[in-house]
Amino acid sequence: MGALLSKNEFPVDGRTVLITGGSKGLGLAAAQQLAAKGANIVIAARGQESLTSAIKSVAESARRPESQRFHSIKADVTTAGGCKRVVSEATAWNDGNPPDIVWCCSGSAHPTLFADTPIDQFQTMMDSNYFSCVYLAHATLNAWLHPTSKPPGDALEKSAPQPARHIIFTGSLVSFYSFAGFTPYAPSKAAIRSLSDSLSQEMNLYQTSRPELPHMRIHTVFPATMHTQSCADEDAVKSDLTKSLEEGDQILEPDECARRAIAGLESGEELVATSLIIRAVMASVFGGAIRGGFWKGFANTVLGWITAVVMVFIRWEMDTKVRKWGKEHGSSGYRKKD
Repeated sequence: MGALLSKNEFPVDGRTVLITGGSKGLGLAAAQQLAAKGANIVIAARGQESLTSAIKSVAESARRPESQRFHSIKADVTTAGGCKRVVSEATAWNDGNPPDIVWCCSGSAHPTLFADTPIDQFQTMMDSNYFSCVYLAHATLNAWLHPTSKPPGDALEKSAPQPARHIIFTGSLVSFYSFAGFTPYAPSKAAIRSLSDSLSQEMNLYQTSRPELPHMRIHTVFPATMHTQSCADEDAVKSDLTKSLEEGDQILEPDECARRAIAGLESGEELVATSLIIRAVMASVFGGAIRGGFWKGFANTVLGWITAVVMVFIRWEMDTKVRKWGKEHGSSGYRKKD
């Protein structure tokens, strides 16, 4: 039983991992830690300068630098063409084999009050957060389902079972519960959660109809707020009201957030919370989401019952804060200056 419970459901040693948004923040931290576990790493991002320094640091983290391989791709993954090119280039670099693991870490946020948000930001949020996941997952699944080469003869029947392949999306606390100031951003993250829920069920179709292929699994990681440049950029446009509602939020370093995310993947979780607050809120809104087996599902259901009651008071408290803010400071979301 102990061996069963400790089984690593996310082996990466000797496998190829593609990470978009891999030049900074969570993506870079995950790339470094997976390299330290023996993975071959491909990172993709828009900036060539950041990519160059990032891939160097990833290579320096390698478990076996003499045999592991590392590659970077400059690309815009907010377009279908860009994502298809990234998967194709990673496949060609990987000797014609598509990546075993794909982690969608790219994204952006513009946390402003709805009426004050530049109109183009609504499309930008969907493109950079949701559609970057959709396009990359689509290109990846097609590469997995329609391989360009097959083992000869009856090698498929004789070969040992292959480790599962994984697609990992990146959500947020606001995938489950949003609040004033995150209205332009939250729908794009909620859409990722919905994509993950339905796509994970589709993988059962391929598992039974295509037994010659490795099992394909879908995950979403929900990172806590992290100390990153992106977070600092968000704070520059965030209203004082939103900042006040965030008080008490747990803040992690990217390395710790990546460590918790990878630990959750290794334990077999489909939806991976990286903080207690996120896990509690997630448990209260599971709906039809996969719950990780009977005992995890039972524990999450009980936690969900508790959190559902607590959330009544949290929502009441936050609504009260917003109303009080409007009376004291007006509708701008910023404090009145003396």
